[in-house]
Amino acid sequence: MYRLKPKIFDLNYTLDCGQVFRWERDGDWWTGVFGDYVVRISQDDGKLIVDSKLSPKFFVNYFRLDDDLLSIYKSMNKDLLINKAIMKYRGLRLIRQDPWECLISYMLATASNIPMIQKRINLLSYFFGQEIEEGYFSFPDPQTLANADLSVLGKCKLGFRTERIKDTARKVCSGELDLDALSRLEYRYSRDRLMRLRGIGEKVADCVLLFGFEEMESFPVDTHIRQIIQQHHIYNKFFKNYSSLSKMGDWGREYFGPYCGYAQQYLFYQRRQSIRKSVYF
Repeated sequence: MYRLKPKIFDLNYTLDCGQVFRWERDGDWWTGVFGDYVVRISQDDGKLIVDSKLSPKFFVNYFRLDDDLLSIYKSMNKDLLINKAIMKYRGLRLIRQDPWECLISYMLATASNIPMIQKRINLLSYFFGQEIEEGYFSFPDPQTLANADLSVLGKCKLGFRTERIKDTARKVCSGELDLDALSRLEYRYSRDRLMRLRGIGEKVADCVLLFGFEEMESFPVDTHIRQIIQQHHIYNKFFKNYSSLSKMGDWGREYFGPYCGYAQQYLFYQRRQSIRKSVYF
């Protein structure tokens, strides 16, 4: 166990904001799985308390503690709404996720909610991953899912996503989908390549590229972001002729600039939290 003292970082906001699905909170502690490691982490008075065999360097990279948040805030702070989100959720950072796990996770996220996504990922890991310690399993590799029996995959509650997941795994194994090569492409080309896969539209492609491939140009437009734009920005001259989801993504890139992916996550979390409060109160 060791401690880290990052600048401008909030562990709870970062892990609760909906960008990653394999973390569970119990009181002040979060538990997650990376590869063959189970990690437990907490934050006290700004310091991270880490119970893991993984090095501090790993967590600096994973939580993007090397990002200059002050510069990012300055770049994306374009109006009162995003300013409010920045002030309220200061310290929320994007996470550098494993590209393969991120890809499958967001394919499982289509037409779903976060609890159900987490359930599917946990079941997939239980049936096809390796047990690391009691109750915790590694995420299955591409070859395992490519060769998976459809009847066992069916137990993972994947629904219409079942064959799509298997097909994507096959493409990764064959090299038809080269994740390393994808990471070297420009944003528009990498998005187009992902959208050739069954079950991946613009939103899922943008999520995968933002969280798994560090494409800061990605501006995923889901229901929350669409509603924000319709309520606060739809009269912008950018939408003079039409306002499709694709157009909204283009607007986000132009309006917020090179760190529009960060802006999207702050707006998404702000909206999600306001809905949570309205439901419970």
